[in-house]
Amino acid sequence: MFSKIVVPVDPAEPKFSTPSIESAVNFAKQYDSKIWLVCVLQVLPGLVAEYLPPDYEKTATANAKKKLEEMAAAYGLPEGTVRVLVRNGGVYHEVLDAVDEVGADLIIMNSHRPGMSTYLLGSNAAKVVRHATCSVLVIREG
Repeated sequence: MFSKIVVPVDPAEPKFSTPSIESAVNFAKQYDSKIWLVCVLQVLPGLVAEYLPPDYEKTATANAKKKLEEMAAAYGLPEGTVRVLVRNGGVYHEVLDAVDEVGADLIIMNSHRPGMSTYLLGSNAAKVVRHATCSVLVIREG
């Protein structure tokens, strides 16, 4: 049914991502799917970036990749079932680009409960749902 699944993950909030990762693992076991855990690092404004070490982006990317690999290993899936991607940019743009890059047919992501700012500005999950070219499963927290 679904052979390639993208799961956006924030390594800084591993508990928030747990339900979406667990759902992806269940799909992977049932359908022999491949999973891509995708982390998007925000681009820092120039004013902030000038105070950081020159290799900050490279180090942050390596650290995020390591955390994603640790998260993936915790589920005990066969080697090659879970891959990790770390991208830089706007969250929903990079998630959708990752979907295109890997040819995913499903996105599984968590979403915070909607608040007034979500209704006015929109959330990353809402933008992914609106613009995705594949199926999207959104899991609400709580």
